[in-house]
Amino acid sequence: MSSIEVLKKICLLGDPAVGKTSLIQKFVFDKFEGKYLSTLGTNITQKDIHYIDKNIKLKLMIWDLMGQKDFQQLITTAYRGASGALIVCDSTKKETFKHLNWWMSSLFNIIGQIPIIFIVNKNDLKDQIIVTPQDISEQSILFNAPFVATSAKTGENVEKAFHMLSKLLIRNQIKIQSK
Repeated sequence: MSSIEVLKKICLLGDPAVGKTSLIQKFVFDKFEGKYLSTLGTNITQKDIHYIDKNIKLKLMIWDLMGQKDFQQLITTAYRGASGALIVCDSTKKETFKHLNWWMSSLFNIIGQIPIIFIVNKNDLKDQIIVTPQDISEQSILFNAPFVATSAKTGENVEKAFHMLSKLLIRNQIKIQSK
């Protein structure tokens, strides 16, 4: 029996330098580059995930969006067609955590509610962590969205975050197909 192929667009949102590109590089290519290069516009990467138990081949189109809010028109145009999002903050920079609401609101205002996962990245910098698990837990509960603490450098929970979102997307797909 051949598997059902499902194509889904997901976006990674968050302030500059929170590690969006590094998370994608770790998830898709299993590599980490320590240098920071600002994303200009959007970068699109694809990864296929096979869920044998559900007989689904999920093709993720992963959109890495620039973090500069000054280019809101360009950012919000890139949201269109997204089925889910990972909204990322830097565990060592409290202001990136405070901006999570802005990113989520800008996304939902354009395309409505879709599955999201909050990510607190750079968990490997243990002695510099400012965003506490309690901070992100409260945010998570407020918006009924799970959160994951990750490290693109070590790979900690990177796969988990993408798979959590993927499973939410599949659950939504199955609901749509059963109607």
